[in-house]
Amino acid sequence: MPTRPKRVPRAALLTAVLAMVVTTAAFVAVVELRPKPDDSVGASPREPSAPGAGTTTTCGNNPCRQLAAMTVGGVPVVLLADEAGGWGRVQIGPQPGTEFELAITGMGAKLSGTSLRCVQGSTSACLIRGDTSGGAYGELLTESGGAWRDFGRPYFADAGTLSLNDVSQDGRPDVIVVRHECPRATPGTPTCQAAPVLAEVYELDGSVMGCTATVTAPSNFRGWPDVELRKAQLRPCTSGD
Repeated sequence: MPTRPKRVPRAALLTAVLAMVVTTAAFVAVVELRPKPDDSVGASPREPSAPGAGTTTTCGNNPCRQLAAMTVGGVPVVLLADEAGGWGRVQIGPQPGTEFELAITGMGAKLSGTSLRCVQGSTSACLIRGDTSGGAYGELLTESGGAWRDFGRPYFADAGTLSLNDVSQDGRPDVIVVRHECPRATPGTPTCQAAPVLAEVYELDGSVMGCTATVTAPSNFRGWPDVELRKAQLRPCTSGD
């Protein structure tokens, strides 16, 4: 005679179902209350990115490299250029400071480790020099009241020598340009290159202070290549100078 399965008492079935529901609810609650990764205990707060982080200063289409650096009145001056020295810029002051893209490199001047010359004074100045075929170009940066500016007009020395020196002894540097005296020949030609040379001195505002007598070579000037002069050595520049 077949045996019928025993029926589970309704009370026991209800208890089992209720226990299952409670267990499932508890599991869901544990999952929901689990801390997210960003809320984990001990997670370090993210630091804000520094301004300009990850950027690279470029000179033209290439990375810059430092060619020279000086300090003028406690202010750092750094000359940067590409690998060939054919594109340059000057940074003045702690970064971010004042930056000048040099015009003389666009005129064919090549920069080197000796291109930067700065002199401190009541008005400080920096002269950036670059060699080119037939001579050298110089770009003048001057300071006034803590602000720096580009003089805006490059100097050209067909004898290849430019320098800064306080010629007038007034506490301000002056620009010295050594060039050939060749009024009847074109600068840069063999005839002009064979002519004697003189030094022409300019004040920082571009005014001509005077010229020296001629000498046979730039190396005859004291301090060459950073020529040093005194105002007593100067005379008015003539039309032939």
